[in-house]
Amino acid sequence: MKALQFSATGDLSSLRFVDVATPVPAAGEVLVQVKAAGLNPSDVKNVLGRFPYTTLPRIPGRDFAGVVVDGPQALIGQEVWGTGRDLGFFADGSHAQYLTVAAEGVAHKPTHLSFAQAASLGVPYTTAWDALARSGVTQGTRLLVIGANGAVGSAALVLAKILGAEVLGAVRKADQVEVLKAQGFEAITLGEPEALGAQVNAVFKGGAEVIFDTTGFWLPAAVAGLAPFGRIAIIAAPVDGHVQLPALALYRKGGSVVGINSLLYNCQQCAVMLEQFGGFFDEGLLPLPSGLREVALADGLQCYEEVNSGSADKIIFLP
Repeated sequence: MKALQFSATGDLSSLRFVDVATPVPAAGEVLVQVKAAGLNPSDVKNVLGRFPYTTLPRIPGRDFAGVVVDGPQALIGQEVWGTGRDLGFFADGSHAQYLTVAAEGVAHKPTHLSFAQAASLGVPYTTAWDALARSGVTQGTRLLVIGANGAVGSAALVLAKILGAEVLGAVRKADQVEVLKAQGFEAITLGEPEALGAQVNAVFKGGAEVIFDTTGFWLPAAVAGLAPFGRIAIIAAPVDGHVQLPALALYRKGGSVVGINSLLYNCQQCAVMLEQFGGFFDEGLLPLPSGLREVALADGLQCYEEVNSGSADKIIFLP
């Protein structure tokens, strides 16, 4: 089969488009013919060596959608989607024509989603779903999402709305505010960090019960906008990994910080999440992804370079 594969890390030049043997599923596994596979920034960072636990040689790629062609009889022919920490790190991933994964590591693909659309959602939607669950977002929760225009932030907005939360998005630019408002969300423009608390309290009297910072830069400023016993969920940090946290203000509010890391969940655990919110697409409660850039897997090397250079395109490989 055709695949992208790397045998060393540290430079994207180590990634190659190669012919490798089609994997054979072990007992309890399925063989999936990959119809579409998402390219995430973490896939690029993996080739660059940011995850020292990755074993080599390795086919990268976490998100996929496809058809089961071998494995337990009940699953053969099923259209599935999946993601998880195993793929591309400890086991060969989705940037190939076929992959093997635990039978419990695939979820039924929503019928309203194309293969490409389903492959675009794994990492951002499971990350957002986990953040909402672990920070206690339920009916009526006052939620601020910082970086609400990004993949994870926009997923958090729409999922939180289904859960019945009161949602406020925060973005950098005025035109991004208008986009969110057109989608039915209240939004504010991020300015100076010291102004964030007043901005949030102007919308949510008493502060936000949950603040989800998807950017890695607003944790210290977010404390001022937090309600008593509030939670701040984070998925990123500055390059050096450190922030100066106003601990006095945080503990006086009884606040807490919740770390969200999608790489803590294997394919089986992610499949549970996908089943939980996947039905929302078929019920018409979640918007269908648009603006995807579909690319032949053979052209994948250039796409890795583009993402590493800062491209915001949501690239989907079509093996």
